[in-house]
Amino acid sequence: MILVTGTSGALGGLVHDRLAALPGVDVVAGTRTAGGGARRIDFDDTGSLADGFAGVTVLVFVSAGYAEDDVVLARHGAVVDAAAEAGIRHVIYTSLAGSGDRLSIAVPHRWTEDRLAGAPFDVTVLRNGLYAEMPVGLALMAAESAAATGVFSAPLGDGRVAVVAREDLADVAARVAAEAYADVHAGRRGRHAGRTYELEGVAAVGGADIAAVLSTALGRSVRYERAALSDVRAALTAIGLEPYQVGHTISIFSNITAGFLEQRDGDLPALLPTVPRPPLDLIADAIRAGGFAPSSVPAASRR
Repeated sequence: MILVTGTSGALGGLVHDRLAALPGVDVVAGTRTAGGGARRIDFDDTGSLADGFAGVTVLVFVSAGYAEDDVVLARHGAVVDAAAEAGIRHVIYTSLAGSGDRLSIAVPHRWTEDRLAGAPFDVTVLRNGLYAEMPVGLALMAAESAAATGVFSAPLGDGRVAVVAREDLADVAARVAAEAYADVHAGRRGRHAGRTYELEGVAAVGGADIAAVLSTALGRSVRYERAALSDVRAALTAIGLEPYQVGHTISIFSNITAGFLEQRDGDLPALLPTVPRPPLDLIADAIRAGGFAPSSVPAASRR
């Protein structure tokens, strides 16, 4: 049996659904609140892990962020210990791409990779790149203002960031999990055992790129202007984000500005059945889906 944790979240849910659609694959979802055939998997409750991991041979371990680092380390350590105790044969962990080593969110990922390296089961590490939802979200938040003013403001400096569609990451995770499952049940060493895959996006996006997509989608000229990190920090604090969330977000923008998150050669294309989804297309699709189109922009603003 394959167990996918975090299926109430977007990535875990996508991975589970892809595996459930495959013939001959026995897969179950894991969530904090069981129901609808899902097992209760609460990283903060070790008892739920012991029960939830029973009978599982392959675990897709979706990282459990959204907390301070000490909480995340405790959660991830509990998962590794429970997986070993349950006799799970292969664990697939969703980590962070190597280009993100300078990010504040990297610490629990690298710590977890180290813990997994000493575990008694086979391990595959999927080092996921930053999600394309980040520039998509920036474009959507700015679309109305950009339509009115012709300006797109964001804290990206002159840097660019390689981003990847969450759907592409789900495709890779489902493939690796299905193949690990087949190998375990065939009694052979897994083809993905001991592997670390770098799954960064193959195209980088910067402020000028987003402004160009907005220009096309809105039917008017939009230019990019750099926003100050101090202003962004104040805005994030004002909307009520937790301090660690503010810090992690600023860390990402700071790394982009410094040019540390450009794309590198990686394993994503080789593990996908088709070419990776282009991030600029995802931005354009989201703007159209949000109801922004040239016809919705006042004629006086089109120039």
